[in-house]
Amino acid sequence: MAFLPRTALDAHRAFTYRLTPGTGPASPDEAVNWINERGFVLFWPHKGLEFPSLWTSVAGNRPVPDEHDDPGHVTWGWKDGLLGQRRVYYGRLLKKRNTFASLTMLPYFYALSPNYGSPEEDYLIDYEAGRLTAEARAVYETLLDQGPMDSVALRKAARLAGKNSDAPFNRALEELQTTLRILPVGIAEAGAWRYAFVFDLVTRHYPDLVERAHPISEWEARRELLLSALRTQGAARQVELQRLLSWTPDLTEKAVSRLAESGRLVRGVAVEGEKGTFLTLPELAGDETARSEFIE
Repeated sequence: MAFLPRTALDAHRAFTYRLTPGTGPASPDEAVNWINERGFVLFWPHKGLEFPSLWTSVAGNRPVPDEHDDPGHVTWGWKDGLLGQRRVYYGRLLKKRNTFASLTMLPYFYALSPNYGSPEEDYLIDYEAGRLTAEARAVYETLLDQGPMDSVALRKAARLAGKNSDAPFNRALEELQTTLRILPVGIAEAGAWRYAFVFDLVTRHYPDLVERAHPISEWEARRELLLSALRTQGAARQVELQRLLSWTPDLTEKAVSRLAESGRLVRGVAVEGEKGTFLTLPELAGDETARSEFIE
């Protein structure tokens, strides 16, 4: 059984997560370069989720503070400035959390979405099958018919402006983002806080996305997304990748097995100081025999 020293894993993540002082992005352009390098990253760190975030790469591996003047919050302005530029994708993807994805990886996410290439019809199929709420349908149809709109105006136009509609409207926005139907494309000075996302349809904002995703098979998409995540993490338990990507155990096992058979990842690896076995990259899998205390 292969054995991965903790120092090797930490060094890998320090590099890919940009945790070493002085290596994190220092500008929006450098942030875009890092996102393109990694394929996808979180915007904020998420407790219990082992994956890099733009905030941590800039501010360091520490909790997000409440103070608005914290230096790490420069990433908020970078994010707002990147919306609508079509340089990277931003929306709720990983674990329904705000995620940046490179335009190279975006078609793989879209290939696994419940969209078949007809934005005017796909959402109705899900709605009639009970997989899309009435509120999500109303929001989507409003954007489909009326074009990009800030969230304050969108609520009114979708007839979800009542006090009891706060939660349903927010769920609709999340539901439509996680299924790659809508995304934020800008900021408007609207509402009490003079700050509101402007939303548009994913396929309208990226008109070539359907064509780019069409030739990608389900298993090609799963293999590429899983391998990209593993390249970033260096090593991970299979169940952790399953949770990160929100896949079922069976689908994750099938993707892992195919990657292992082709030699693109190594399974059954022991990581120093950790229980259970991990998946890792061939270049990180050592030849030493794992000691029993590292195996659950």
